[in-house]
Parts: sequence; structure tokens; C-alpha cells
Amino acid sequence: MSEKTKITINNNGSIKVEGDFEIVDPTGTPFGLGGRTAIGLCRCGLSANKPFCDGAHARNGFSDPVVARDLPAPKPKV
Repeated sequence: MSEKTKITINNNGSIKVEGDFEIVDPTGTPFGLGGRTAIGLCRCGLSANKPFCDGAHARNGFSDPVVARDLPAPKPKV
């Protein structure tokens, strides 16, 4: 059985994705992840290796603390 995917939004940093996942480009072509079961995705927009995190958030003072919250229900599609 595959490990459940877990996504963690880190304080002042990246989005960590762990478990059984695939990352694809807009055409559906998968990125080669070299067997990784965890990856950091850029959240600050400053990585030279987007969509992956390269630590640029720390070098550039990116600050965005995260607190879990409930989202409102989605609006019905018309």
C-alpha cells in the first residue's frame, strides 16, 4: 500500500510534499524526481529552480507564518 501524501506549508519557507505523489508540468509530463519521496516546492517565488525550493526564501527574508484554518464551502458552479 502506498504512503498517504502529506503537504506541509512551512513557516517562512517552502511547501513540503511527502509520500506517494507525482509532479507534472502543464502538459502532464512528469518531472523526474530521482526516486525522492519528499520534495520542497517554492512558495516565495524567488527560487532559481522553480517549482522546487532552493532556499532563496531564507536568503531574501521571506516571511509568511502559517496557521491552519477552515476554508469556506466552495461556491456552487453556475
